[in-house]
Amino acid sequence: MEPTVFYILAAVTVIATVLAITERHAVHAIVYLVTSFFALAVIFFTLGAPVVAVFEVIIYAGAIMVLFLFVIMMLDLGQPERARRPGIRDWWPALALGAVILASVLTLLVSRAQAVSAAGRAIGVKEFALALFGKYGVAVEVISMQLLFALVGALYLAKRRER
Repeated sequence: MEPTVFYILAAVTVIATVLAITERHAVHAIVYLVTSFFALAVIFFTLGAPVVAVFEVIIYAGAIMVLFLFVIMMLDLGQPERARRPGIRDWWPALALGAVILASVLTLLVSRAQAVSAAGRAIGVKEFALALFGKYGVAVEVISMQLLFALVGALYLAKRRER
């Protein structure tokens, strides 16, 4: 059952990512990217990495997507005065992908309650934190600095555009 759910969620992740790349409206692209992140979080959960799944939702689907939305609002990429209300044609891809993710999560919860796989050893939060900030501490700091530089660059572009 889990390999089937894995492949379904992998397809949802790929489809949502392709829709995020090809979408013309920036906010719609963010919604598709969040859908992709949620599907990827469920994939991590099925692979026995619940901590990574939680980080995927909190950090990527939460904080970074809010940062992207903030940057889009600062750059004023949309023209709300010319925007139209989204029709059913605009909603069906997101609704279909969300329904597939929800069905996959429910299937996993039902099947996981019956038997927990012992194929891999699950590590706790403490071991994960020690590995992340001990062995990969420099990489984490470099990535956080890159995110800070991206935010400063976006604010600079927004200020320069106003002049």
